[in-house]
Amino acid sequence: MNRERALAALNGQLLREFSRRTTAALRGALPLRLALSALEPFLEENVAKEVRKDALVIQCAGEALAAGAPPGAGAARQLLAAARVIDREFLARVEGFAARIDIRYDRIEPLRLRRIELCLDTADRILDAWRHGRRLRDALSAGDVERRMFGMMRLYAEETRALSQSIRLPGLLAPVRERIALRLLEVMTGAARGLARDVARMGRHETRATTRQ
Repeated sequence: MNRERALAALNGQLLREFSRRTTAALRGALPLRLALSALEPFLEENVAKEVRKDALVIQCAGEALAAGAPPGAGAARQLLAAARVIDREFLARVEGFAARIDIRYDRIEPLRLRRIELCLDTADRILDAWRHGRRLRDALSAGDVERRMFGMMRLYAEETRALSQSIRLPGLLAPVRERIALRLLEVMTGAARGLARDVARMGRHETRATTRQ
């Protein structure tokens, strides 16, 4: 497994853990607990598409590193366009349990672009460290790891909140749609904060990457 695939696999594990913690917290939060049957399939499909998007970002960072230059100014915009393709596939999968979702790209893409840029820079630093046989903590301090992880997951949570506002909910819950969306953001933010701390703590005990190009 090369370094890009190893990092993408690790990122996928973290995003799925983020989703697992979010779902666990939703079960104890009203009115989210009542809406969970509608939200849970959406969250599962949502995290799957974000894993795919992040893998493209990591691949882009690896290709730029191999070429000896950081990702160009247009890289994030190209990744933004690729994300729309993944979105279309996502919408086709969720239409069975959600109302038609008209993605408000004017609201979502500023958040998404910031997350792509942060992910690109973070992947570049990690892959470069691994490339030279160094540990993650040699490239990023524990505090920086925590800030970056929380920043990326917080942006993911804000984007998810925007998408969740288009989910079809049971009739009695429809009037509190905005309250549910806000509570979902709070739950995801709390899960992001805890996971970011855990990742930073694990980074202190990281061993050198053994993957090869």
